[in-house]
Amino acid sequence: MIPPHGGTLINKVLPNFERERILGQVNEFETIKVRPETLKVIKNIAFGVFSPLEGFMNENDYNYVLESMYLESDIPWPFPITLDVSENELKNIKSDDQIILTNGENKPIALMRVEDIYDFDKKDYASKTYGTLERDHPGVNSVLNYKEKLMGGQIFLINEPKATFPEIDLKPIETRVLFKEMRWERVVAFQTRNPPHLGHEYIQKAGLTYVDGLFINPVIGKKKQGDFLDSVIIEAYKVLIKEYYPKNRVVMSTFETEMRYAGPKEAIFHAIARKNFGCTHIIIGRDHAGVGNYYGPYDAHFIFDKFPDLGIEPIKFRSFSKCKKCDAVVNDKICPHPPEMQNFFAGREIRNALKAGNPPDPEVMRKEVAEVILKYKNPFVT
Repeated sequence: MIPPHGGTLINKVLPNFERERILGQVNEFETIKVRPETLKVIKNIAFGVFSPLEGFMNENDYNYVLESMYLESDIPWPFPITLDVSENELKNIKSDDQIILTNGENKPIALMRVEDIYDFDKKDYASKTYGTLERDHPGVNSVLNYKEKLMGGQIFLINEPKATFPEIDLKPIETRVLFKEMRWERVVAFQTRNPPHLGHEYIQKAGLTYVDGLFINPVIGKKKQGDFLDSVIIEAYKVLIKEYYPKNRVVMSTFETEMRYAGPKEAIFHAIARKNFGCTHIIIGRDHAGVGNYYGPYDAHFIFDKFPDLGIEPIKFRSFSKCKKCDAVVNDKICPHPPEMQNFFAGREIRNALKAGNPPDPEVMRKEVAEVILKYKNPFVT
């Protein structure tokens, strides 16, 4: 099986005896309450989804990643994974301390060994990560709202944050065992933040043609206004898999993380996470993880050329349409017919139809999928 990124699948879950010891002394530690999105980061670090990271980045790794997209250890990593903290929160905390990170209800989530507390330039962070400083970019807006300092250090999971969909919340150790049991040596991952239309289905099945299994891995977490609700995405995929996919060739599991909309850099991030789940390939489509017009439609294809050492192979697909003349799903590389013959899988048009309470054209979206979405009074993030 493909090795994890960096060679070792990280496990930062405290053993029970150590967990009980820490909980018995919890009032002796300084605490910091973290955002829901940060809880997902902690969980992903603890279970190895973010291997080789063992915690939030220290200053050296932060600078290396911003400048080169490599960790100090010379392992590819596309953007910083950081914990921002306020001056007030740091009043009684210094390097080498051990602190407790809690959720909104003050429940202990992780022990953190503070290795580094450092200044950072928000604009530098945002511009080097996203290639823009426009606040309309949700990733930029998020960074510019960070607190004053960054804090780096290893984390150790005390209590696992509650999963949104626990029945399909598989950890990398579980997917790796599952793929082995199913005798899948070559697995292609599909990253998504939308319900499936026929273009998605086509490229998933095209990718599956070359490998043993398909790993559908929807992003569950903070998204921008107008994106589909997590429950809509999951229900839509469940019905599609049930009705139109071979049962022994597809696994669906959630990837709990916020969308950063970092375009090509996020494509690399998505590839690394799926490599840790045990995937050998990942489908990269048009405008992968993009937003607005900040990135070129195929920038996420080109960036993989810079990382021949990534260890997971991208399967690059262009945009697809249903050609009236060919009577098939095609792209501009294989179909000679003009645009007026094409029924494009335009996300905006699909959303507009659904907002109006109408199913999209059946040549664009399966009726079973549309029916699931139309059950919701409002299927979108508000």
